[in-house]
Amino acid sequence: MLAHVRPHRRALLLGAALSLVTGATGLALPLVARQLIEDLSQDRAIGGALLVMSVLVVANAAIGAVGGFVLQRTAESVVLAARRSLASYLLRLRVSAVDRSEPGDLMARVTSDTTLLRAVTTDSLVGFGTGGLTLVATLAMMAFVDPVLLAVTLGVVVGAGTLIGVIVPHINRASKRAQESVGVMGAALERVLGALRTVKASGAEHREEAAVHAAAEESWRQSVRAAKWTALAGNTAGLSMQVAFITVLAFGGARVATGAIDVGTLVAFLLYVFYLMSPIQQLVGAVTQYQVGAAAIARIQETRALPTEPELPAAALPAPGAAPASLAFDAVRFRYADDLPEIHHGVTFTVPPRGMTAFVGPSGAGKTTVFSLVERFYDPTAGRVLLDGRDVRDWPLPQLRAAIGYVEQDAPVLSGTLRENLVLGAPEADDEEVRGVLATTRLTSLVDRLPEGLDTRVGHRGTKLSGGERQRVAIARALLRRPRLLLLDEATSQLDAVNEAALRETVAEAARTTTVLVVAHRLSTVTLADRIVVMDAGTVRAVGTHRELVTADALYAELATTQFLTPSD
Repeated sequence: MLAHVRPHRRALLLGAALSLVTGATGLALPLVARQLIEDLSQDRAIGGALLVMSVLVVANAAIGAVGGFVLQRTAESVVLAARRSLASYLLRLRVSAVDRSEPGDLMARVTSDTTLLRAVTTDSLVGFGTGGLTLVATLAMMAFVDPVLLAVTLGVVVGAGTLIGVIVPHINRASKRAQESVGVMGAALERVLGALRTVKASGAEHREEAAVHAAAEESWRQSVRAAKWTALAGNTAGLSMQVAFITVLAFGGARVATGAIDVGTLVAFLLYVFYLMSPIQQLVGAVTQYQVGAAAIARIQETRALPTEPELPAAALPAPGAAPASLAFDAVRFRYADDLPEIHHGVTFTVPPRGMTAFVGPSGAGKTTVFSLVERFYDPTAGRVLLDGRDVRDWPLPQLRAAIGYVEQDAPVLSGTLRENLVLGAPEADDEEVRGVLATTRLTSLVDRLPEGLDTRVGHRGTKLSGGERQRVAIARALLRRPRLLLLDEATSQLDAVNEAALRETVAEAARTTTVLVVAHRLSTVTLADRIVVMDAGTVRAVGTHRELVTADALYAELATTQFLTPSD
């Protein structure tokens, strides 16, 4: 918590100081009230006392308002800094860490968990400091007025404090469970919204609705449990003050009757008892809010414990005409997790600079994993992946990825405009470059018919585009990066015959100046490749051309006749 508030310590100290000044003006009021009563009883003028009391009341309100604003603004700044820092951290997470997490839960940590830092900053950190100092000052003033009545008051307060100490651990446990259940609910909702069309097409709305409702109800139950213990702690503090007031009134009345103290002293002490409620409630609130905040901070720290990629400055994209890259896999072995089977079992192949290399094989052979290892989304458990003869683990990540253009299997499109999606990997691309790549990928007609052209919003995950259009946008985005190595994972799977033929020509043209790797299931694409890598069960069976492999490798021959589309005449 201190790490979150340290950058804002000056503003926090200013707000705390103003709160203490507010408390000091309040502490002076009972003494002025006692003086006022004495002036009335002795028939003296009360104008001076009334003026001082009025000034103290106005000053208390004004300084309290300024102090409250400073603290709230500081608390919002703490939340902002935490959200920015955590969001940046999430974007640097390794893909393996994201795969093991629920996106909805991660989003809850950035949103709801960081929101709780606001209350922790003001109610807990500042409240504990200012409330504690105000409590000590109030007790000192009460000792000055009458030590006997102070002893009576402390007896009641200590008893209540003991009871609150028993309650606090329950608040901590309930708060942590409540925050965890919020993350579960977010994950359940993200799961549904991320595949809403599939859910609707499957008629599964009611089942998924029940799952989300169950998560929401669990969050409600845990939050109610935390609220129950928090309310019990707060009411215990309030009850102790009421008991203290009645006790002081009884003992104080007896002391007035015996002449040990006068009425003014009793009135002043009773006012201090009332005033004592504020710092005690501050302290109780600080403790309870800290328990809530501690649960949120623990979840934030859990997120910060996830493995990340190194934070390095962005690298410039390759210059036009940059030399194409070479690639080699040297006895690569890989598994996605320690408890999962190996995907690659000593994969070895070499791809020279320039030209097209196609990867074919049954589903699960490890073809897409090849691209993930090249991009360093994962690192091999054994062996080496070499780019230009250099292990990819020795490349600075920005420099490595700046040299690669990657089109994923499902060709994701981000929410935003078409232009924003095209220049996502090449923000410096000018209009001429964009028009050129639009023509290359046959997207010009799409742009012409969109209501706002390139500035048309494409919807969440590109829902306003067809599957083939999303695929072409992804390819255009990759080409704009002028990659030295272009990775296409089934990049033509959703294209019609006309657009596929055009894009095939584009890829063949790109292969003349760069190194192109494609995962392909269509014979029309494979036959254009300069070399074909046949993979099966995480190994490389054979490498060669289409003509060579048809006769030399039985698996390739079977795939060519049963799974691939026949080439067009």
